[in-house]
Amino acid sequence: MKNTTETTFESAFAEDTFKGLNAFPKFLYSRYIYDKKGDELFQQIMEMPEYYLTRSEFNILKENSEAISEAFSSSDGFDLIELGAGDGKKTKILLKQLLKDKAKFAYLPIDISHNVLEGLEESLTKEIPAVEVKVQQGTYFATLEKLTEYKSRKKVIVVLGSNIGNLHHEEAIEFLENIGHAMSEEDMLFMGFDQKKNPEKILNAYNDPSGITEAFNKNLLNRINTELDGEFDLDAFMHWETYNPETGTAKSFLVSKKAQKVNINKLGLQVNFDAWESIHTEISQKYDDAIVSWLADEAGLEITDQFTDEENTFKNYIFKRKTN
Repeated sequence: MKNTTETTFESAFAEDTFKGLNAFPKFLYSRYIYDKKGDELFQQIMEMPEYYLTRSEFNILKENSEAISEAFSSSDGFDLIELGAGDGKKTKILLKQLLKDKAKFAYLPIDISHNVLEGLEESLTKEIPAVEVKVQQGTYFATLEKLTEYKSRKKVIVVLGSNIGNLHHEEAIEFLENIGHAMSEEDMLFMGFDQKKNPEKILNAYNDPSGITEAFNKNLLNRINTELDGEFDLDAFMHWETYNPETGTAKSFLVSKKAQKVNINKLGLQVNFDAWESIHTEISQKYDDAIVSWLADEAGLEITDQFTDEENTFKNYIFKRKTN
């Protein structure tokens, strides 16, 4: 039964859940997977043999750390601003190289998850105490508004892990445009893009046989149950992944195994599901050089350098603002 009365929401999560489950087709935002349990599950995903993305980018950074450090460095120092910092495992490779090269910089990791930032700050204090760290919690879009405040010296904005792949192309262009507006001519953007490849390899990365990715996707329902007094039976839904090699788009869904009604009590909402009806939860876009170049051009940026792994499964690009 669709609730047509005006509803006051206690949080963005509550409002987005209400809107997504009242939509047709139904959807939920993947960013809400990342509570404490979701963070732990994603750490497990990154260790899976099928999940090549983390290993590929790790190897790129390891093999090219000296060249990347040289590209980042400035005689006047710089601010290294990382959006979606996560556990910082890959970034620590660059931080250590920058210290080795005696670069003058401050590291500003930003993430939506308070749990992740706490863990990152603690690990940096133990492992690399010489790094000046200033953690900030927030979403990408809220953070972009603050980037213009950092203008006393060069900014190096870092986005690892192909996080941009969670955005549709139109959203990705807007995201890159917003970064570009906050950049001066000397600033740079260092960003990871997962590349198009064997479709089977991509599907396996998001549909592992051990069920970790399924548990990760279903954490959206678990969080609705916990925080919004929902009554989802997680076993009544299945995780489903698709990949379109033409568009390079991988999509994740939760599919209802039967006709059912689910109450979400804090929202005063009852959601009807037909048998095999889906909830779209995430996209993971894949790229090639032509698409990345087009996105950059549309956003007023240009590629100045790129780094890849031996199998060309992943790439990190350096962008600067276009000069007229």
